[in-house]
Parts: sequence; structure tokens; C-alpha cells
Amino acid sequence: MKPIVQISLDLTNIDEALETAALAMRAGVDWLEAGTPLILAEGLHGVRKLREAFPNTPIVADLKTMDGGYLEAEMMAKAGATHVVVMARAHEETIKCVVQAGKDHGAKVMGDNLGCPDMVAGAKFLEDLGCDYIVHHIGYDERRGIAAQGKRMPSPLDQLKEIVAAVDVPVQAVGGLSLEQAISTPKYGAPLVVLGAPLTIDADAFKTADGDLEASLRKICDAIHAYGDIKIK
Repeated sequence: MKPIVQISLDLTNIDEALETAALAMRAGVDWLEAGTPLILAEGLHGVRKLREAFPNTPIVADLKTMDGGYLEAEMMAKAGATHVVVMARAHEETIKCVVQAGKDHGAKVMGDNLGCPDMVAGAKFLEDLGCDYIVHHIGYDERRGIAAQGKRMPSPLDQLKEIVAAVDVPVQAVGGLSLEQAISTPKYGAPLVVLGAPLTIDADAFKTADGDLEASLRKICDAIHAYGDIKIK
């Protein structure tokens, strides 16, 4: 599987999200994500606007479904999402409902292991229930809270190789990664690379002399795509 660059539109205004998405697509991004803040602020309207503007681009709706699985996945798919996100900590019946809705409405399902006591077991649980992708996710509050206790902040890279080895579907690593770390995830066998927006190019290697954000993002996309095929079991 060739690496895929996904930009997470974690914005609260659809106009700003559309502008950022257009820049990202020009730079070589493959997938757009209607991030949770955007969905909370704009609802289905935000997903529809992204679909109208980018009719042929995969769109991930990061609703983080915990209940009402079939209805939520159906609504997002009908609004134009090609991928929907369900949480491993949801009841297995909810996950099954999301998977069925995905089959019925042509959407792929991404299972997110955020908050699982055993992250590897959570990933395998999601795969066993029919999820097409695994999102290996260390949450914002978890990272900040642990760091505030004076402890080392956890990273999705800590167990990424274990997650990849445990499942037979593509994996994505999310949560507190630096730009260099995100770009490195295909080396671990995880072909789905997420970049967050608002965009901050936080690595000197990818900053252009004139501060051109689009050019910097293009360099990042080129670096990720240069990995070539990533073996998926």
C-alpha cells in the first residue's frame, strides 16, 4: 500500500477549513479529515461543503462514535464522508452497527483505540469486528495530564510496531507527534500519515526561505510519498 497523507481539519469555521483544504490538495495531500472540532461546530453542513468542494477526494468524518452507531455512520456517509470513525471503547454492538452502516452506504470504518487499557488488544478487537483501518491514538488530555504529573508523556510510537504486527489492516498513529515523527510512521509499517491543521511547519527541514506554507507542505507530502509501497499483511 502506498503511503497516504491525511490532513485533519481541526478548525471550527467551514470557510477556513475549505481554504486550508484547498491549499493542502494543491500541495499533494491525499485525504481530507473533517476533524471533531469542525463537526461539532458545523455538523453535517461541514462535511457536505467539503464534499461539494472536493467531489473526488476521500473524506474522513472523525465523529468518534460511541453510541447510535448505525445512524451516525449513515448520516456522515450520506453527507459525503468516505470514512467514519468509531471508538474501541464503544460497546461491540455499536462497532458492529457502524461496520454494517459502512457496508450499506459505501463508507470504510476506522477504529480508534483511544483510552484502551491494552492498546494492542483494543486494535485487534476493532479489526475482529470488521474495521477497515486502525487509528492508534494517544489522547490530548491523557498526554497533558500525565505530563503534568511530571511523568514522561506517552507517544503512539511507543507501541506502534506492536499494533502493526497485531493486525492485518492499515494503521494510523495519532496524538502528540512532531512533524518528523509523523513523517516517520511508514517506517513502522503504518502507511496512513496524519498532519494536523491549523498547519504549523515545526521542522526546519521543511521550512521554505520565504515562509511559503503550501511549498512547505508539498515537501512534506513528497517525503511521505517517497517511501513507496508499505507492506500490509
